[in-house]
Amino acid sequence: MPLDADDIARLYRDHARALVAYFARRTFDVHAATELMAETFAEVVADRRAFRGGEPAAWLYGIAKHQLSGWYRSAEVEQRKLAKLGLAPPGLSDEEYERIEELSGLESLRKDVAALLADLPDDHREALRLRVVEERGYPEVATALGIAEPAARARVSRALRGLAAALEARGDAAPARRIGGAR
Repeated sequence: MPLDADDIARLYRDHARALVAYFARRTFDVHAATELMAETFAEVVADRRAFRGGEPAAWLYGIAKHQLSGWYRSAEVEQRKLAKLGLAPPGLSDEEYERIEELSGLESLRKDVAALLADLPDDHREALRLRVVEERGYPEVATALGIAEPAARARVSRALRGLAAALEARGDAAPARRIGGAR
């Protein structure tokens, strides 16, 4: 049974803020979060006839998960294109930015991640810093650490798995479990 305009309005009213927070916690970019929320609801409207029953919120979050996946694939390419053209995406006001950060709990999450990083073994933390913060390729990480590339990959992987497990244990991964395991 397709969704009608009232169903979509109810979904928006009940889930728009939660979706912005969901996206902000995963992208660490409030502008991207608002855009992804809008794209998710645009997809809901466009595909409303595809809804076949069940829980509309679960369908909505499935679409959100798909939107986030696409964002991850295209964000880097888009950023390079905008930089090449000397353009910047439209900004949010300070108040909008702060409100989205507040709703998504980003400040708390940043503090948690910083504490968890400090708890990692030195070799894992350094590998993660080189790979994620400095955006170095694995061959460069391996050279900087004086180890083989497979060992560098293993250290980064272990560090990321450790952080994810610790965040999940603290409850920060709960929204991911609610929408079908997206992380």
